[in-house]
Amino acid sequence: MSEPTEEQQKLRVVVADDQAAVREPLAAVLGLSGDIDVVAAAADGTEVLTAVAAGPVDVVLMDLRMPVMDGIETTRRLTEQYPQVAVVVLTTFADDDSILGALGAGARGYLTKNAGRQDITRAIRAAAAGQSVLDREVQDRLLATARATTAKTSGPGPALPEDLTPREREVLALIGQGLPNRGIAERLFISEATVKTHINNLFAKAGIRDRAAAVRRAIEAGLA
Repeated sequence: MSEPTEEQQKLRVVVADDQAAVREPLAAVLGLSGDIDVVAAAADGTEVLTAVAAGPVDVVLMDLRMPVMDGIETTRRLTEQYPQVAVVVLTTFADDDSILGALGAGARGYLTKNAGRQDITRAIRAAAAGQSVLDREVQDRLLATARATTAKTSGPGPALPEDLTPREREVLALIGQGLPNRGIAERLFISEATVKTHINNLFAKAGIRDRAAAVRRAIEAGLA
């Protein structure tokens, strides 16, 4: 069997931003990456859905504040209709409503627009591989929100499953501290692939849907 060509290996990305001055240079810069092919640029959510329907698309790089259909509603529809398409948010907004709204709608990554090209390309690759990437500011906001919410509750949250392994508890604790997959791997001296396996297992066992929920569970369980 012949090896796949370079073109076949490229990640197919849609760039969504209502400002042409942002959208077009961003698409051009990403196109310089050897493994990313920008297949469409969209000015609003309806154009994103049209581009994905025409597909195939692997990742949508999504602005949040767009006319006609905003990024959160677009992410929600993509998650429902095209669950194989990963969404990475790239926005100037890092408030609680934006972060929790986007992650709750199904976004796998959340970056602010001070992220560099390497950060963005890394997040796109991670999202395509099923991993979550949050920039440091977003992680800090999630931690602060989760701790404040937990402090207001009168009792403990749901107990962690008894079949979580010690390593899975360690990984959950480090997620609760705000570490990304790479940071967890470095702390535990294991590969990022192994970290991803542990995360998938503990999410399945504990019924955790996304990284924001994992942070809350870690804090509720006293791990963070």
